[in-house]
Amino acid sequence: MVRFGLVAAALALVAGCATQGDDAVSQGGGGEFTFVSPGGQTRIFYPPEQRGRVSGMSGDSLLEPGKQLGLDDFKDQVVVLNIWGSWCGPCRSEADDLQAVQDKTAAQGVQVLGINVRDSQSAAADFHRDRGLTYPSIFDPAGRTLLALRQFPRSTVPATIVLDRQHRVAAVFLTEMLESELLPEVQKVAAEPR
Repeated sequence: MVRFGLVAAALALVAGCATQGDDAVSQGGGGEFTFVSPGGQTRIFYPPEQRGRVSGMSGDSLLEPGKQLGLDDFKDQVVVLNIWGSWCGPCRSEADDLQAVQDKTAAQGVQVLGINVRDSQSAAADFHRDRGLTYPSIFDPAGRTLLALRQFPRSTVPATIVLDRQHRVAAVFLTEMLESELLPEVQKVAAEPR
């Protein structure tokens, strides 16, 4: 009887954490973003009414040590978060694509913001400079800034997350992105009514 009670309690706890639907975010937008395993999906899109907000994300600037950099620096802008490392082959491949998205959408109020993880400061800074990247990056070898993306797997590199102007998650890409794939999604979010 005790064993049955423990099993029932465990099932109730698990059911309380479950979401409805196939989305990788808790249902009922308007709250904080909480990542939920997408069941094998690598591209997840959220309509405005289901978007969760990201807040409190900041860290040390990669190229300006001692300076803090975070989402609050980009109020009312669409922010394209890119989680990367200089050691990551797909990250090296997609860096030019992210720069192209930055160049083509800056006038629409879009800002790419890198989050460099599991890296050395010198290797990451060299990577950034050698590729001529003009968008800023947070240097976060331990991945602590990703705690603002509740339950997001810190081992997923590269990953790209598109935030709308209210810094709510509009799309998550758990794969390398090409300009041709990312640009239309970013432009769509940038064109949403304010």
